[in-house]
Amino acid sequence: MAEARDINPILKQVLELGPPLVFFLIYLRIRDETYTYAGTEYSGFIVATLIFVPILLVAIAVLWALTGKLSRMQIFTAFMVIFFGGLTAWFNDERFFKMKTSIVYGVFALLLGIGLLRGQSWLAYVLNDAMPMRHEGWMILTRRLCAMFAALAIANEVIWRTMSTDAWVKIETFGFPVALIAFLFWQITALQSYLIEEGDPPEAQQ
Repeated sequence: MAEARDINPILKQVLELGPPLVFFLIYLRIRDETYTYAGTEYSGFIVATLIFVPILLVAIAVLWALTGKLSRMQIFTAFMVIFFGGLTAWFNDERFFKMKTSIVYGVFALLLGIGLLRGQSWLAYVLNDAMPMRHEGWMILTRRLCAMFAALAIANEVIWRTMSTDAWVKIETFGFPVALIAFLFWQITALQSYLIEEGDPPEAQQ
């Protein structure tokens, strides 16, 4: 297995956040256009989706080449984008790509919920090395993040079913990520008392 390597954090953010921003810009440019291929008309949204898929794959490949690793979340998200992007093109129906977001957030909520039912924080398995925290703190964060993912899944369903494609694209690109980042920042700040500091005695780390 290739050894994991650190890269410039700004470059990492560009590779992770760049593809959705590129999708947004492409969509704005061609949203009012229609394209005909093999006798079938495709909207600007569907064409932007098809362009987004290879851009995302290239960004992930570059990230893998530079760091030597990919998270399970990145791999799962890439699979979902490819799968639902393909369904969107095959059936010429933008609803598949829109519901992809609900399913991704719903799966995250389900996985965290299964761990909670087993009395475990599967979130801790992923993040404990980066942010050491007592078990009680991980359980609190996992319960809250599980609820947040479920809320985002429901919100996406309501938005894409009741609002315009323009509104959905803007909320998908900016609204959901900003809400999730703000939520995580709030939780990390609120759970400071559960963080394990270097030099803490073993009993304080339980």
